[in-house]
Amino acid sequence: MTNFFQNFLKDEDGAVTVDWVVLTAAVVALAIGAISAIGTSVDGLAANIATDVAGAGSGGGGGEEE
Repeated sequence: MTNFFQNFLKDEDGAVTVDWVVLTAAVVALAIGAISAIGTSVDGLAANIATDVAGAGSGGGGGEEE
Protein backbone atom coordinates (compact mmCIF):
# COMPACT_ATOMS: atom_id res chain seq x y z
CA MET A 1 0.00 0.00 0.00
CA THR A 2 2.89 2.34 0.74
CA ASN A 3 4.31 1.72 -2.74
CA PHE A 4 0.98 2.72 -4.23
CA PHE A 5 1.04 6.11 -2.50
CA GLN A 6 4.69 6.70 -3.38
CA ASN A 7 4.02 5.91 -7.03
CA PHE A 8 0.92 8.09 -6.98
CA LEU A 9 2.87 11.06 -5.63
CA LYS A 10 5.67 10.60 -8.19
CA ASP A 11 3.32 10.21 -11.16
CA GLU A 12 3.13 13.44 -13.19
CA ASP A 13 0.87 12.32 -16.05
CA GLY A 14 -2.13 14.13 -14.61
CA ALA A 15 -0.14 17.32 -14.11
CA VAL A 16 0.94 17.31 -17.76
CA THR A 17 -2.67 16.83 -18.83
CA VAL A 18 -3.76 19.81 -16.73
CA ASP A 19 -1.02 21.93 -18.31
CA TRP A 20 -2.24 21.06 -21.80
CA VAL A 21 -5.86 21.77 -20.88
CA VAL A 22 -4.95 25.21 -19.51
CA LEU A 23 -2.78 25.99 -22.55
CA THR A 24 -5.51 24.90 -24.97
CA ALA A 25 -8.13 26.96 -23.14
CA ALA A 26 -5.89 30.03 -23.36
CA VAL A 27 -5.35 29.56 -27.10
CA VAL A 28 -9.09 29.12 -27.70
CA ALA A 29 -9.90 32.24 -25.65
CA LEU A 30 -7.32 34.25 -27.58
CA ALA A 31 -8.73 33.04 -30.90
CA ILE A 32 -12.29 33.92 -29.89
CA GLY A 33 -11.16 37.40 -28.84
CA ALA A 34 -9.34 37.96 -32.13
CA ILE A 35 -12.29 36.75 -34.20
CA SER A 36 -14.64 38.99 -32.23
CA ALA A 37 -12.45 42.06 -32.76
CA ILE A 38 -12.03 41.36 -36.47
CA GLY A 39 -15.75 40.69 -36.91
CA THR A 40 -16.69 44.02 -35.32
CA SER A 41 -14.26 45.91 -37.57
CA VAL A 42 -15.51 44.14 -40.68
CA ASP A 43 -19.13 44.97 -39.82
CA GLY A 44 -18.29 48.67 -39.56
CA LEU A 45 -16.34 48.59 -42.81
CA ALA A 46 -19.19 46.84 -44.62
CA ALA A 47 -21.66 49.47 -43.37
CA ASN A 48 -19.40 52.27 -44.65
CA ILE A 49 -19.07 50.61 -48.05
CA ALA A 50 -22.85 50.10 -48.29
CA THR A 51 -23.41 53.79 -47.51
CA ASP A 52 -20.89 54.87 -50.15
CA VAL A 53 -22.36 52.56 -52.79
CA ALA A 54 -25.91 53.71 -52.03
CA GLY A 55 -24.86 57.36 -52.34
CA ALA A 56 -22.99 56.90 -55.60
CA GLY A 57 -24.87 57.80 -58.73
CA SER A 58 -24.97 55.49 -61.66
CA GLY A 59 -22.30 56.38 -64.16
CA GLY A 60 -24.07 54.69 -67.01
CA GLY A 61 -25.75 56.39 -69.87
CA GLY A 62 -27.82 54.88 -72.60
CA GLY A 63 -24.78 53.54 -74.35
CA GLU A 64 -24.82 56.34 -76.92
CA GLU A 65 -22.02 58.84 -77.15
CA GLU A 66 -22.78 62.42 -78.04
